[in-house]
Amino acid sequence: MAASGEFGDFIHELKERIDLVELIGSYVPLERRGYQYWACCPFHHEKTPSFAINAADKYYHCFGCGKSGDVITFIKEYENVDFMQAVQLLAARAGLEVPAYDDRSAEEAALKKKKRDRLSALMRATAHFYLGNLYSGKAQEHLDYAASRGLTPSVMKKFGLGASLDYNGLPSFLLANGYTPEECIESGACARTEEGKLIDSLGGRFIIPIIDQLDEVIAFGGRLMRPTDHAKYKNTRETPLFNKSKALYNINLVKKEKRAGPMPELIILEGYMDVISVYQAGFRNVVASMGTSLTKEQARLAKRYCEQVLIGYDGDFAGQKANLRGLDILKNEGLKVRVIPMPEGLDPDDVVRSQGAEGYQKCIDAAMPLIDFRILAARRKHDLSDPYERRDFVAEAIGIAREAESAAEREELLGKISELSGISRSALQRDLERDEKPRREPPAAQAVREDTADGEKKAARFVLAACLLSKPYTLRVNLKDRVFEDKDHKVIAAYIAEGRAAGNVRPSGLFDLLDPDGELSEVLNLDYGDNLDGDRAAQYFKDCLALLDRRAYTRGIAAERERFEKAETPEEKREILERIRELTELKNKLKK
Repeated sequence: MAASGEFGDFIHELKERIDLVELIGSYVPLERRGYQYWACCPFHHEKTPSFAINAADKYYHCFGCGKSGDVITFIKEYENVDFMQAVQLLAARAGLEVPAYDDRSAEEAALKKKKRDRLSALMRATAHFYLGNLYSGKAQEHLDYAASRGLTPSVMKKFGLGASLDYNGLPSFLLANGYTPEECIESGACARTEEGKLIDSLGGRFIIPIIDQLDEVIAFGGRLMRPTDHAKYKNTRETPLFNKSKALYNINLVKKEKRAGPMPELIILEGYMDVISVYQAGFRNVVASMGTSLTKEQARLAKRYCEQVLIGYDGDFAGQKANLRGLDILKNEGLKVRVIPMPEGLDPDDVVRSQGAEGYQKCIDAAMPLIDFRILAARRKHDLSDPYERRDFVAEAIGIAREAESAAEREELLGKISELSGISRSALQRDLERDEKPRREPPAAQAVREDTADGEKKAARFVLAACLLSKPYTLRVNLKDRVFEDKDHKVIAAYIAEGRAAGNVRPSGLFDLLDPDGELSEVLNLDYGDNLDGDRAAQYFKDCLALLDRRAYTRGIAAERERFEKAETPEEKREILERIRELTELKNKLKK
């Protein structure tokens, strides 16, 4: 988000006021090495630190996952908030007041912030109201339900559990505390009947607050006290505070656990009560997707805490083919996924209550890779004593094994299929080879020639990195004389040129102009080891400049030839031919 005027001055002051090292150090342990600080990256799981903080230039860069940024980018990524929310959090930390962005957006931002603050306050008040109800002496049914689930008072307090006694109490409470009917509805806490009456959205239910990573109450879940034709569990609707596809239940407590120490894996369950029960049993690294359909946003949120995920849905989950395949979204986001095989028909809460923490730990110990679990799921669907169903199982299982990423993995899976079906491994292998569609092999690796488009991009990155970080062999090079094809490269080159004119080139300034996960990350990746230092780097820099110039001349010649084809007069053609001759001579003078 670019900023200008008073707001731009404020952003500059905010970045100067906030100590990047101190800020990141409040989230993760740091180790100083020379002029840089290093840490294990907070955005992906790693054992060896590759996350570097340049204190002088006020930016960070991870040489493992490529994440880069400044103080604002860090808060956006770590706290999963937007630009203005990150600015507000940092301003509060620095003791500054956020000014208006501009006349029009200032009014919009102020209204948006006011609305969000009002809704947040309303949700906090609602949570306290429900909590008070639970211990008011009028919620015995709700307390009995909690006791039947084996919940302890300390865990109930930890999760802020409460009670809705009826449909009228909450609206009356909120209106009496100055909230408007519109705010009550917009928050999701209340709804209107067909007759227009304001009612509690979760009237009569056992209440579970949904809290985000910033410790804000964003929604509520409710569980019915007795069987009816209504859904047993219900969430308040999506609002400006709550987007179900972007939220994970209990992420607030997981964040605290992550800060307290390493978290090797994250357990994702299906519902609130599973999380609370498993948490009470001592497994603190647990969240819920509030449904089996995981989203890309939830996968990315999970990845911020660790790279290994255990899926612990109920014992019926294996038969839900669509949801089972939906777990591939986690894998596609770079997470290592294992599935906890649950006893048929039981959910994690059932296991904890009947077998204790030891029983659930045994389930975790049996967790298997996703592809293995898919074969187990196929096994559960078929009666292998029936020859026809056994054949169906084998056909489905071989199809799953075919998706394995390596021959070794396919070989191992065939062994499991053989064990389950009683069919020899050699017969299964023949079936797999006979039915397997020809795999499209990647094209043979070719050495990337410097004059290819890929080589040009690599050369541009090196030139820009060396100039951006003010390496001594770059100081006489004028980037205004160079043509960059990539749009981000053009921005970086212009920024360097302007910075040199002003006597100040700071990489951190680019985070206001470019996506830190795009080409800027690739450029900053080169600031590692001795990539940019020494005689070899200086010579490579010259070679890269020559490559860029050759490519520019080549494109110029091609453009002139196109002009020549369209030229109508002899004079125009002679002029174009002269220009082609000049460009060709300049190109030939360059070192090849």
